[in-house]
Amino acid sequence: MKKIKSLNKDHSRLFVPSKKAYINGERPKVKCILCSVVEKNPQVASLEIYRGKYFIVSANLYPYNSGHIMIFPQRHIETIEDFTNEEVIESFELQKVGLKVLRDNYNPSGFNVGYNMGESSGGSIDHLHLHIVPRYHREVGFIDVIGGSRIIVEDPNETLEKLKKAFDIHFSN
Repeated sequence: MKKIKSLNKDHSRLFVPSKKAYINGERPKVKCILCSVVEKNPQVASLEIYRGKYFIVSANLYPYNSGHIMIFPQRHIETIEDFTNEEVIESFELQKVGLKVLRDNYNPSGFNVGYNMGESSGGSIDHLHLHIVPRYHREVGFIDVIGGSRIIVEDPNETLEKLKKAFDIHFSN
């Protein structure tokens, strides 16, 4: 798997991920980016934290906040109605573990949890995936609202390492 190149190795500046290239269509030439993560395709970057029987937990390459994770099925589906009963159980278990791990490692005061399903939902990937985004008291400032900008204070690679250890500890018990 291709690893994400860290832009902030010496921690001398804030990490601000740029999604401009992605928005402009500069993406790996694969049919489905999440299926390629499942297949461990070396053309795509992977921020895989945990791999269950049916799902993968991943740090988000373009996070809305530090600790932003995604949970997605290993098989390509586009709607939750396509889940099997076994997938529903594992998905919900991973949501519970994800929330606990994020609480323990980031101490957020809330979460956004949700799917973007369908063309009009705002999502950019057809492969179903659940976002869990830690939220913090008074985190949005005036410039965020006016300019639509965000400052992410943690490199997604740091998120990956921190949460991978936490998931490994949880599932080894």
